Amino acid sequence: MNINDSKEAILKEIELKYDAINQKTETQLEGLLWSKPITYWDYIQTDALLSLQTQRTTLPDEMVFIMYHQVNELIFKMILWEMQQICHCENIQTSFFTERLMRVTRYFDMLTTSFSIMEEGMEVEQYMKFRNTLTPASGFQSAQYRLIEFTSTDLINLIDNRFRSKIDRNTPYENAFEHLYWQAAGKDYNTGKKSYLLEEFEHKYKEVFLKHMEKYNSINIWQKFKQLPDSDQKNPELVKAMRHFDHTVNITWVMQHLNVAIKYIDQSGKGDGEATGGSDWKKYMHPKYQRRIFFPELWSEDELVNWGL
Repeated sequence: MNINDSKEAILKEIELKYDAINQKTETQLEGLLWSKPITYWDYIQTDALLSLQTQRTTLPDEMVFIMYHQVNELIFKMILWEMQQICHCENIQTSFFTERLMRVTRYFDMLTTSFSIMEEGMEVEQYMKFRNTLTPASGFQSAQYRLIEFTSTDLINLIDNRFRSKIDRNTPYENAFEHLYWQAAGKDYNTGKKSYLLEEFEHKYKEVFLKHMEKYNSINIWQKFKQLPDSDQKNPELVKAMRHFDHTVNITWVMQHLNVAIKYIDQSGKGDGEATGGSDWKKYMHPKYQRRIFFPELWSEDELVNWGL
């Protein structure tokens, strides 16, 4: 095919594209005459991105804290982007499922290893000063992280371990929501009173969460895994990938987060040992108390009993 033939073929494809949406090809091509060439900074929106870091104090290491958490949220968005492709894929094929799952796992591996930025990248004295300006905000309030959980597994696996026997697939979503494992970080179960941290979080996101819980009830990652052929569900490499994802999110990532919190909040001798959100963070964060396991069917009885130990 010569150059002219190639141009004609491309123009034909363009005409078919715009004919399909009842648009004039000539109008679209004329628009190209006036459009500006794209630049890296315009495409990535660099100026807008770099304008989002606003400190509340004059302490330099607060910038590290802000940017690190913003990067986390961007990675969470990437994770959700890949998970949604799995969940909304009809007649899903094992190769597609596996490839997208590995993308998600790599993102979480990166998040886990990146905790050294927080652990070694801030002066304790600075952190213990600027964190007081963050109260009562908390990383607990990452909505995207909660969406990742709802997208990963059946809802029963996110229910507080103390209440799972009272919850099933027929339980109203509103009732199940009140018994999610992370409610323990913001609710006094003796009185039922919710902390300001939890009240504000729910005011902002509860409606979004309830819709997401219902939407992904039958298309979450575990349910899509169960749609694969039986032979593939038993494939050692795929099972290994599922277990790695589960372990990374629910043990490795959580323990890294917990250890950093212990270093700054508990062992530094610079504060009162309390989280900015006021939660019983040591007990709330540890995997052995959370008992959050996305794919319990892929773990042995002994592994389940000793989860997080």
